[in-house]
Amino acid sequence: MKRSFVKEGIPSVSTFSIIAYDEAAGEWGVAVQSKFLAAGSAVPWAAAETGAIATQSFANTSFGPRGLRMLEEGLEPEAVLWELLSDDPDRQLRQVGIVDAKGRSAAFTGSDCFSWAGEITGPGFVCLGNLLAGESVLADMVASFRSSPDQPLAERLVDALVSGQQAGGDKRGMQSASLLIVKPNGGYGGFNDRAIDLRVDDHPRPLEELSRLLNLHHLYFDRPRPEDLLPLEGKLLEEVRERLHQAGYKPGDGEGYDGKTEQALKAYYLTENFEERWMSDPVIDRRVLEYMRNPSIP
Repeated sequence: MKRSFVKEGIPSVSTFSIIAYDEAAGEWGVAVQSKFLAAGSAVPWAAAETGAIATQSFANTSFGPRGLRMLEEGLEPEAVLWELLSDDPDRQLRQVGIVDAKGRSAAFTGSDCFSWAGEITGPGFVCLGNLLAGESVLADMVASFRSSPDQPLAERLVDALVSGQQAGGDKRGMQSASLLIVKPNGGYGGFNDRAIDLRVDDHPRPLEELSRLLNLHHLYFDRPRPEDLLPLEGKLLEEVRERLHQAGYKPGDGEGYDGKTEQALKAYYLTENFEERWMSDPVIDRRVLEYMRNPSIP
């Protein structure tokens, strides 16, 4: 018989998530969706060169920091898992997934988790969920993840959630989603490891919103690719100057890319939060140009 903690006020983070490691990129990540307010505040935990953890279903949030410390000390995921559960009197209500710095994985679904509940583990990933429409939710997530090994980890994780939702997802519906990706010096300015940290706390279509936020993250924080750097000359230079004028900036009006135009364009980049894409060379980033032409994107 299932135990109920509703009267005691203990929230059940019933959800589905994927934890994974991208060896080539040196990234670890967790992606989550749930019919639960702000699941991203409780479920995902990760540290670069250490591993990633998801704790859900009456989540014991101490499992995140404690588990990461044990991984950092060198314990394997299976040992970390049972160390976390051994002194937890409510362990049969817990659901936990772990992927370590080498991509080794382990997971646990307590016998008192609300059905359907379970997990699938493999090299470099764990998919797990409870209160799901059925086992196909996780099976489709795994199939999606395995089908795109050459894609960035962030996109693979979000696509896996989309596949899980298309298979029925959390049978109560949708409310929140989150994506956490860590890598060494991957955060803004290189000062921490949080390469991507996005949350949708309350939304009728959280995965659509999460995808939109991921596109914005790439727009604002990705470094420009060489093929996206367009020479500022001829008609393109004229267009950029005109658009700067329309935006309230004062570029030069000579034949070439002069100092006034450079300063005006730099001010535009910094004002619009494109500092990660700025280059002092006489070029403009293609994505910044697209934004200048249509600020409503992406």
